[in-house]
Amino acid sequence: MEDKRNDTGVNRRAFGKSALTAGIVAAAGSFLFTRPAEAADSDVLNFALNLEYLEAEFYSVAVTGRRIAELGIGTDGVGTQGATVGGAKVALDDRVGTVAMHVAADEQAHVTVLRQALGSAAVAKPAINLEALGIGFRNQAEFITLARAFEDVGVSAYGGAAPLISNPKILGVAAQIALTEGQHAGAFRLLLRDANIAVPQNDKLDVPPLGSPNGRLFQVDGNGLSTVRTVSQVLAIVYGNPAAGTRSGAFFPAGFNGSIVSV
Repeated sequence: MEDKRNDTGVNRRAFGKSALTAGIVAAAGSFLFTRPAEAADSDVLNFALNLEYLEAEFYSVAVTGRRIAELGIGTDGVGTQGATVGGAKVALDDRVGTVAMHVAADEQAHVTVLRQALGSAAVAKPAINLEALGIGFRNQAEFITLARAFEDVGVSAYGGAAPLISNPKILGVAAQIALTEGQHAGAFRLLLRDANIAVPQNDKLDVPPLGSPNGRLFQVDGNGLSTVRTVSQVLAIVYGNPAAGTRSGAFFPAGFNGSIVSV
């Protein structure tokens, strides 16, 4: 594992100066607060930011043993800022470790990109319990299993939220992040198949990887279309409770920050 990007918080200073960040801030940030009719777009981006906080914390802890705040990534903002508990650096082989380092870099970058796009409207990182399911950090198999679940849910969340975004430039940014999450999901699904690890379904919409009951290599239906979930269906998974009105639980013991918080 020769890639050392996470050793310095994924070289955030260089990333902050990159054309990608500049382009996304120009495309999203300048539009969020100039037209009142598009205020709802910031709600959707903040919904995504809550999820990106979770993913960034998960990979950062698993790969480096440190939380994103320790890596210099901002976690303050609107709402109640909470601690991240649980998790530890995971012993990973070279192949899985390389994938994990690259994914960690991307998820940390997603937090930075969304926070910059939202500016003063960005929500704070809520309280996060990384070991809400009791798995993820004791061995490589647990790590891959939980990583796959996070990535597939993330892809479906962006797909489901896309119709809620009114500004086409912001929609384009969300699509770019969703495509990245899709690449992550494919990598972890293949790693699970190669390791012959069977995993449970996240919910009734989930298509587990090959090697699991009713599994397929990719998270797609018979038409080759990726699974999409409503915000309520996403919250039901990360809260660990599908009951209507649920506002917290599992990975988010105090719930999301922002306006989209309830199943």
